[in-house]
Amino acid sequence: MIVGIVAAFCVALPDYRAVRLVAWPLFALSLGLLIFLVLPFVPASVVRPINGVRAWIDLGPLDLQPTELVKITYVLVAADYFRFRSDHRTLTGLLVPALLMFVPVGLIMLQPDLGSALLFVPASFAILLAAGARLKHLTLIVLCGLLALPASWPLLRPYQQQRIVGLYYQLTNDQRVADDINYQSLTAITLVGAGGTDGYPSVKARAVVRYAQLPERHNDMIFSVIVARFGLAGALGVLAAYTLWLAGALLTAALCKDPFGRLLCVGFAAIIAAQALINTGMVVGVLPIIGVTLPLVSAGGSSMLSAWLMTGLIVNIALRRDVIMARPTFEFKDR
Repeated sequence: MIVGIVAAFCVALPDYRAVRLVAWPLFALSLGLLIFLVLPFVPASVVRPINGVRAWIDLGPLDLQPTELVKITYVLVAADYFRFRSDHRTLTGLLVPALLMFVPVGLIMLQPDLGSALLFVPASFAILLAAGARLKHLTLIVLCGLLALPASWPLLRPYQQQRIVGLYYQLTNDQRVADDINYQSLTAITLVGAGGTDGYPSVKARAVVRYAQLPERHNDMIFSVIVARFGLAGALGVLAAYTLWLAGALLTAALCKDPFGRLLCVGFAAIIAAQALINTGMVVGVLPIIGVTLPLVSAGGSSMLSAWLMTGLIVNIALRRDVIMARPTFEFKDR
């Protein structure tokens, strides 16, 4: 957290528009790191699989997760691409943005890391909406994607299919995999319910969490630990903090006259919002567990650092939102 705060302070100091000059090289570098992760000849001592996922590069004292860097660089290049364009208001004009998104998504799926890959979708749609893409085109894409979902089932890994099947059993109160694939989810739900309104005292909460033996309680399932300790009040407090963060990011976007800065705020806000919603949805049992961290809360150096870098860039934009002789942006006749 300390490293993240220092990093946020550092990126908040220089003019954020200078970042645009290095956006594409940084994106290419981050894609290169993703390719490095999936190379079969890279030894396990360098790319150490965790839970079957090749997502981390072992740098000795710390592990680097390139996916977290790609989330930032993707928003940078997308914001630069859409700054003064209008061709994305046609269906054919959406092909290049789709390719821009599918390259990192495809590389991340090879790890495989479905949860991180899914975060690029809301970021892309949010940036497209802010940049003036036609809602009817985006709606058509969403409908086609939903219709194509059954065809994607064979492309999922067996454990990913099991997670979805497990969610179905859980929602239908079928206990046949309660001690198998659904153990983590049901344990998290139990801790959430145990917290009640005000939660347990510190000592009792620690004992409950410890003896529940919840997997990944410091990481993906941290929200259940918070609710067990602080109850419904703690859960609402966490959600209120995210709401405040998102309100600040979107307000900064609304006040910013520079198109690059505006799209950066929107893209980062979409990523943080999607992460928070998916993670809390996993914990309370309405979404399958797909390994998405709770931003700024879950343990994980790369995840924490990326969230603070996004925060620092948004603060940077808020400090420099006025642009002299600004060119009108995203102002189309039908908007």
